[in-house]
Amino acid sequence: MEYSVPRLILAGTHSGCGKTTVACALLQAFVSRGMKVAAFKCGPDYIDPMFHSRVIGAKSSNLDRFFFDENTTRYLLAKNSAGCELSVIEGVMGYYDGLSFSSPFASTYDVARVTESPAVLVVDARGAALSVLAAIHGFLTFYPDSRIRGVILNGCAASTYSRLKEEITARFGGRVRAMGYLPVMPECALESRHLGLVTAAEVENLRDKLRVLAEQAGRTIDLDGLAGLARRAPPVKCEPVALPRYGEAVRIAVARDKAFCFYYEDSLEALAEMGAELVPFSPLEDSALPPGIHGLYLGGGYPELYAEQLSRNETMRASIRSALERKLPCIAECGGFMYLTEAIGDYPMVGFLPGRSFDTGGLVRFGYVRLKAKEDTMLCRAGGEIAAHEFHHWDSEYTGGAFTAQSGDGSKWDCVFASEHLYAGYPHFHFYSNPAFAAGFYEACLKAKRRDQSGPPEPKNEGE
Repeated sequence: MEYSVPRLILAGTHSGCGKTTVACALLQAFVSRGMKVAAFKCGPDYIDPMFHSRVIGAKSSNLDRFFFDENTTRYLLAKNSAGCELSVIEGVMGYYDGLSFSSPFASTYDVARVTESPAVLVVDARGAALSVLAAIHGFLTFYPDSRIRGVILNGCAASTYSRLKEEITARFGGRVRAMGYLPVMPECALESRHLGLVTAAEVENLRDKLRVLAEQAGRTIDLDGLAGLARRAPPVKCEPVALPRYGEAVRIAVARDKAFCFYYEDSLEALAEMGAELVPFSPLEDSALPPGIHGLYLGGGYPELYAEQLSRNETMRASIRSALERKLPCIAECGGFMYLTEAIGDYPMVGFLPGRSFDTGGLVRFGYVRLKAKEDTMLCRAGGEIAAHEFHHWDSEYTGGAFTAQSGDGSKWDCVFASEHLYAGYPHFHFYSNPAFAAGFYEACLKAKRRDQSGPPEPKNEGE
């Protein structure tokens, strides 16, 4: 099938060159023009899509080549671009940076190649002049078809840009166009945190910053040229990814607040498409789990920042522990897993799982992994595999052993507490990486629903 998807990729020379700032400026500028825009992020990032969603007023999706095969990557791009006039895909790290030093697999370039999308390179021009041209030349020629069609200079003065634009036109003969610049704008800085950026809800005066960025983009970036480049992208060719459809609905409680906010929205939508009703609740603010639920999803986030408040909410902690003891199906990833342990730092938590979670002071088991089940569990049979990733500064005294994780360098370790009704561990995963895992969770929720409906067994009469 073919889908018309006007689109462009915003790539960067390296992390920190200003991709997210430029992406948010462009998204807000296009939205301010009245355009319906879709936003995407390459890689496993949770934070940047939160910024995108604050701009466009809708979800932002991930396109991750480690998680998805080529067809799934194209399908999610087409699916989430439906009804939109323009799709903006923000890259990750440097344009060619993927899983290794020898291959661009799982890089932004890989996404551009698979989706046949034109790329616009964001170059940090602070403290440089002719070297900017050298950087552009290198990125254009590193692969025969770089797919780079435009350049935006970040942190560039107006006078410098006018001269660099002339040189870009002269030196590259139309292979790439200078499409504008953003000056240094310290008042619009998006602060950093250990997972890339602070969450969008925490950025002070975010809406004002985005407005200022968009106004600047309207003055110094060729918005019409970018939109035209996007419209010239070829149709996206893909086949729909089949998800099982269940004729019976289940209710799944999803933790959503400042402490638990890291979710792949496409994963949640997959559960909804299968037939689930997703019921949001707050472990920070609510007194108990929602009534009548058949499953629980505790995503990642920053529970360590809200540990005292989470600990004070004793009724919620007791509600979750009681539900899990009754074998309510549950997925708990990273921060959600930490919440189920005995304590985060010095603050008591749910206590369903053994051990304490503690700050290591640095990244722990950082990066992509492949998980392989060592035994039959809720999500899969023994031997079942799924792509996943870890990114956390905290660790726990006990991390489980139902799965084996293997990283790209061949390192292996045991992880995850799992059973016929539980997945709890540091690795995050995406249901579109292996939809059978979503089916396993859904079917466990169906069993819980039917068990609840049947009620406790009738007592037997003496002599039976």
